[in-house]
Amino acid sequence: MSYFSPDQSIDIKHFNLPFMNLLTERQLEDIAKSSNVVQYKNHDVIFLQNTRTSHIMFIKSGLVKIYKEGRNGKVLILRIDTPNNFLGLMSVFGHDIHQFSAAAIDNAEIYFIDINVFRNLINENGLFAQKLMNVLSAEGLFLFDRFMSQSHKQLPGRIADVLLYFSEKIYHSNSFYFPLTRRELAELAGTTKESFIRTLTEFKNDKIIDLEGARVEIMSMKIIKTLSELG
Repeated sequence: MSYFSPDQSIDIKHFNLPFMNLLTERQLEDIAKSSNVVQYKNHDVIFLQNTRTSHIMFIKSGLVKIYKEGRNGKVLILRIDTPNNFLGLMSVFGHDIHQFSAAAIDNAEIYFIDINVFRNLINENGLFAQKLMNVLSAEGLFLFDRFMSQSHKQLPGRIADVLLYFSEKIYHSNSFYFPLTRRELAELAGTTKESFIRTLTEFKNDKIIDLEGARVEIMSMKIIKTLSELG
């Protein structure tokens, strides 16, 4: 993991910050002056559960997994965060302690914005604050749907949800490479590694997907969506 100096000036034009068109020139300058950028490699931890929040984070590039650690070392991956999105807003505004952890899936570039500057910005700019509330609401509803899926769906439905998640939300393609290990994919689906692998193999044998290592292609999107809907 390599750091750029916090004193290094960051060109705000490179942020591509969501809703930045709602900010004044001075507000944009305040953000740029209070920010620094950190580059992470695959598997690098960005922040840990139960550590104190100090910055608003924004993903410039790369993928980041958000995960919750429970008893006996059990891990549940909550979601995958993609570029041009804030990272961990729910944790930052809901509590002064991170309620989950974040780690880079591949090489990632993360902007860190001083949390006090960001809070002042929210107090000053109601429209920007409203947009952030929409983002927080969407994140909460997504997690609600995820937990409902894991609580009420059978294993094929949960695996179908994982495939749809990568296809429609992450890569926007029927063909993609899993960015996670089989163990991590199982943590995302809320099952064991063995059960996840077995179900993927059944999907492959039934020609619902084509699978070769980390490469997967959904051959029958109709069946995958039906499995997801029926659970």
